[in-house]
Amino acid sequence: MALIRWEPLREMDSLQREMNRLFDSLTPATDRASNGVAFVPPAEIDETPETIHLKLEVPGMEAQDLDVQVTAEAVAISGERRAQTKTEEKGITRSEFRYGSFRRVIPLPTRIQNDSVEAEYKNGVLHLNLPKAEAEKNRVVKVQIGGQ
Repeated sequence: MALIRWEPLREMDSLQREMNRLFDSLTPATDRASNGVAFVPPAEIDETPETIHLKLEVPGMEAQDLDVQVTAEAVAISGERRAQTKTEEKGITRSEFRYGSFRRVIPLPTRIQNDSVEAEYKNGVLHLNLPKAEAEKNRVVKVQIGGQ
């Protein structure tokens, strides 16, 4: 039987590399790269008996740069954040802002009336009020009980 020397520092280094690889796989590629690749804006959905409220955070954009398309089952939002570059002769310009186009499709939990959607863009947040379809609001299903 051969003796193997235990080196805890080498095992800790190996564990750290594995953990870094795991966290890199969980982080979207757009967050790892800051080279102007598109971004994915965060969203928040709130549902009431009558309406679905959707908020999308897209700071630094104008309302005319956003394209919102709504079907009965999903909302597709796309846009482009354009870079405003300044060139200086003697200085260096560094930017951590993300520029580029994005597209996000958000499936909805219930069908909506897509012809009655209200939208407002204020302070970098897009608010959508999506009224539920009448069939979804008052939907009651009678269940037959077997075994009689």
